[in-house]
Amino acid sequence: MPEPRAMPVKMRRMKQLLLDIVAPPAPSLDNFVMGCNAELLHAVCELAAGQGNERQLYLWGAPGSGRTHLLQAAVASAATCGMEANYLPASAFADAADTPADFLAVDDVDTLDANAQIDLFNRINSVREGHGRILVAGNAAPAQLELRIDLTTRLGWGLVYQVQALTDAEKVQALTTRAAGRGFDLQPGVADYLLRHWRRDLPSLLAALDTLDHYSLATKRPITVPLLREVLRAE
Repeated sequence: MPEPRAMPVKMRRMKQLLLDIVAPPAPSLDNFVMGCNAELLHAVCELAAGQGNERQLYLWGAPGSGRTHLLQAAVASAATCGMEANYLPASAFADAADTPADFLAVDDVDTLDANAQIDLFNRINSVREGHGRILVAGNAAPAQLELRIDLTTRLGWGLVYQVQALTDAEKVQALTTRAAGRGFDLQPGVADYLLRHWRRDLPSLLAALDTLDHYSLATKRPITVPLLREVLRAE
């Protein structure tokens, strides 16, 4: 039986670049493109900094709107302010509900089981008594969540914001701005092709653009739709 042929160097380089693409930069409040979410972003920044009177904030939005980015970024920001801060997806909350934290972010609360809902109910009561701050996110407004009524009531005690997803036009503008910051003009069609054939969340799109820039410099080829198609097909 013949031995398998070795992957060409060019293809191996593309494969490595694709591995880089799937690892977007760590979420931060600075790299969140706010679009129509200016008021929401200000509220999250204040909460993470321990400023203002609000101790509780609830965010909701469709998948890909950026709510998980905001929760993880807020935890990172709170940690830099010296707080003990934790991000907990719903799947991990039940086992860590009693973890001491000055700042707690709980994601996807719409998927909490019955016991975890009680734990979150108690945690919010503790926060309202002055123990720490909490940022919570789900897929719908509190009143529309299929959770315990006493919990949904408490989720609405603080500020509630819908995270407005970026429009395609806003994503294209963000990609164009990133390209300009890296010293090149984004050619027509590149951003649209990325939106149609790659992940649609902005961090992944920006990471793809950064990687394509590196590949463009390495191969001395401009970033065009044919180059982008070539790299994405290598996946």
